[in-house]
Amino acid sequence: MNDLFDRLKQVFDDGHGEELAGLLTDAEFAGPSTRPAAVLVPVTQRERPGVILTRRPHDMRSHPGQVAFPGGKLDKGENAVEAALREAHEELALHPDQVRVIGASDEYVTGTGFAVTPVLGVIPADLPLVPNPGEVESWFEVPLDILFNRANYGSSTVAWKGAQRTYFEMEYEGYRIWGVTAAIIANLQRRMRLTELFGR
Repeated sequence: MNDLFDRLKQVFDDGHGEELAGLLTDAEFAGPSTRPAAVLVPVTQRERPGVILTRRPHDMRSHPGQVAFPGGKLDKGENAVEAALREAHEELALHPDQVRVIGASDEYVTGTGFAVTPVLGVIPADLPLVPNPGEVESWFEVPLDILFNRANYGSSTVAWKGAQRTYFEMEYEGYRIWGVTAAIIANLQRRMRLTELFGR
């Protein structure tokens, strides 16, 4: 499937060519200032493309056991793409040279005050990824047509910081994908209509 990068790049560019109202954000729960961060959304080059996700260790102080894309805070002087690639290398030994970057998508502001930029990229299938035990408990791959299909997600509303917050979630082979990660997926799905491109 040698044209995967070109196909994704086309729908990415088409989907980001205009303003899109109503994208998900938790900006209303954040403080007046935010800290820049970035995540890599790695799509695997195979006949049925997949997406790599990680689960954080259960003993971490921040967001223990949660499913996430590889990523983290920007270092001084970095842009979002550089940070996403560096974090993926630190967390999974995914070398930046293995990533064909498609582009940076809409910033997502979390309730904890991070402004997270998702960076979409294509990587070879079946790389020997090695989780950094200090940051990643395990990693897994979800078929793109499952991960980006809104019909696979349920929603719940909870009281948080004095207001009602609705979040999306889905279960996949024992992993719970929800919160910020699910919201980033939902925004990308609206931008790119990936299930129409790769649906089975």
